[in-house]
Amino acid sequence: MNQVILEKAAGYLRKELRISLTRLLAPLGGMEAFVRPGERVLLKPNMLAAKIPDAAVTTNPEVVRAVIEMVREAGAIPFVGDSPGIGSLRHVAEKCGILQVLEETATELVEFTESQSIAGPGLFKRFELAKPYLEADRVINLPKLKTHGMMTMTCAVKNLFGAVVGAGKIAWHLKAGEDRELFARMLLEIYQLRTPDLNIVDAITAMEGDGPSSGTPRHVGLLIAGANAVSVDVIAAEILGIPKKYLYLERVAEKLALAGVERSAIQTGGYSLKEALIPDFQLPPISDVQFGLPRFLSRHLRHHFTAYPFPLHEKCKLCGICRDACPPGAMEIRDDLLFIDYPRCIRCFCCRELCPEHALGVREGRLLRIIKRFI
Repeated sequence: MNQVILEKAAGYLRKELRISLTRLLAPLGGMEAFVRPGERVLLKPNMLAAKIPDAAVTTNPEVVRAVIEMVREAGAIPFVGDSPGIGSLRHVAEKCGILQVLEETATELVEFTESQSIAGPGLFKRFELAKPYLEADRVINLPKLKTHGMMTMTCAVKNLFGAVVGAGKIAWHLKAGEDRELFARMLLEIYQLRTPDLNIVDAITAMEGDGPSSGTPRHVGLLIAGANAVSVDVIAAEILGIPKKYLYLERVAEKLALAGVERSAIQTGGYSLKEALIPDFQLPPISDVQFGLPRFLSRHLRHHFTAYPFPLHEKCKLCGICRDACPPGAMEIRDDLLFIDYPRCIRCFCCRELCPEHALGVREGRLLRIIKRFI
């Protein structure tokens, strides 16, 4: 039986948050059940981009501070690492408030720049993952609970994509990003290569709507913890009321029969799950109906069956970040305007995820709009 514990947390005030985290981990045996004295413990927050904490794009710095303190009190040596979607880790950490916490607590910041090749556990033969991630004695995963334009939700498993170094993320989007279930399998195989020892989800202020970077902060008032990241994601999705047909990670995990995905094998504790449910959490405006279609047909009709990004020219500053990050190179700037080559676009929505100006919108394909009237 996999345990997933919930705990109420009103906000990020230091003293109250520490009390909530202590209560959260108590049913799991406390921090001492996950780390040992002298071990080097990697804390892996979500540091997607250089956004202020109130934007709810990144893990709140006070959650990071509290976990650092708890790891130290257990006798271990904490350090923090990640590979942001854009910009240097130090710049992102400074903007999102984590760098100040690390300086105040004398904690090392490690940018994932050096990779190590490792054989894949299934469909994908090899991965290049950050050496500090693979070599840490323990990994504590600290995701932010958010919606996600491609995966519908980003939580514990998706946060581990940060172990892929820098431009390697673009390569994986190009290789697997055209098929959401294939992309979900890639994420799950990364997860299997180095499963976190503990997952603590910052769901105090989550993000709904147009996530993972352009959505709306939503006070949820929860912390979620568990040793199994898949189980944590299952319960997080249940709290948000996300239908399973949109949960690509969960569906693929079921096909692979991964431990922790079966709801009957997950035991929740702490704060009442029934009381934690959110009936009106807003999902991202991205969906499709192409699953089950023959591949050759879905490829040719993709533009009509799927949602796709489009430039909001009045907001666009022509910085080129989206163009440079686009895995298939489907974007260009000409005549002082941003253009998208839709036959090349793979609908990974990396452009929207990384745009600092929120200058990319979403439109639904014509056939998708028609079909959704009847489903």
